[in-house]
Parts: sequence; C-alpha cells; structure tokens
Amino acid sequence: MPADKSTQKHAQVHQVHQHYQGTLFSFVSEDVTLPNGSRTELAMVRHPGSTAVVPMFDDNTVLMERQYRHAVQDYLLEIPAGTMEPGELPLNCARRELEEETGYAAEEFIELSQVLILPAYSNEKIYLYLARDLALTRQNLDKDEIIEVVKYPISDTMKMIDDGKITDALTILSLQMTWLYFQNEIIAPL
Repeated sequence: MPADKSTQKHAQVHQVHQHYQGTLFSFVSEDVTLPNGSRTELAMVRHPGSTAVVPMFDDNTVLMERQYRHAVQDYLLEIPAGTMEPGELPLNCARRELEEETGYAAEEFIELSQVLILPAYSNEKIYLYLARDLALTRQNLDKDEIIEVVKYPISDTMKMIDDGKITDALTILSLQMTWLYFQNEIIAPL
C-alpha cells in the first residue's frame, strides 16, 4: 500500500549552486540532507516543463517528424514536442509546438497524462496530449530544427516501436498511451 504523501519526509536543502543557466534549462547542484538523514550533493537539471503532442487524423494516421538530433547525430522519428515559455500554459505550448513544427493546427486537444521523464536528475514535467481535427496551416521552424513531416497509421507505429525504428522514449510513451486510449474508446476503434 502506498505511503500517505502528507506523512512522507522531504529533503532539506542547505545550499544551491547554479552551474549553468541556458535559455531552456539550468544545471544546479544542491547540498541536501535526504529523508533518511544522509547528507550529500545532488546535481540536476531544472526545467520549466514541456509538452508532447500526438496529432492524429480521422483515418487513424499519426503526424510525426523525422528530426535531426545532433546529440545522437541521427534523424529520429518523433512526435511534436517542446519547452514551455515563461508563464505559458501547457495547452498553449502544445498548440504552438504542433503548428510551428508540423504546419498543422488542431481543434481538439485531449490531455493523456503528465509524466516525469527523467526524475533521477531532472524536474521536467511533460504534458502529453492527443490532438484531433487537424487543419493545414504553415510550418515555422526554429533555425536549429531540421524536420521532415511524415504520417504513419497508429497500428504501424506500434510495430515500428517493436522493431526499434522509433527509439525516442517520449515518442514511444506517447504513442503507446494513445494506443491504449483508443483501445478503451468505443467511438474511435483502431
């Protein structure tokens, strides 16, 4: 049985050292006493939060991106995602990122979940959305975004995950959550 959160102890932070402040995130280390009484230094990424969107057409095809990721020096199949700007609501970020990266807008957004993707060293919370009723607008990429927009049937994406053709963890999680969402919906069977 899970512990009652109101009775759980938290770490005591003695000092925070900011090592890097970028436009999207910061890197800090904290001198802390953990709930078990151990004192240690922990390094972590502080992140404002982000969104990820699974854009789906009426024929159950998913709008995806083949995006160049320099950190791994490869093109990855991903869903649209991005970092929230200061004061931006998650839904507004999802709308903005979908249109900027793919050139599509959506009438309907369904929040699938909120996830902590790397809680061992980052506080980034990602809001996952399913976007429906898509309409073509205009793509507006940042100078560091190299994106080709592609479409796949949702059922094919499950096989592509299994075959190792989709390797981005956020994309895998989001597509699987979308698949499960539709497995539980009577109105839009896959």
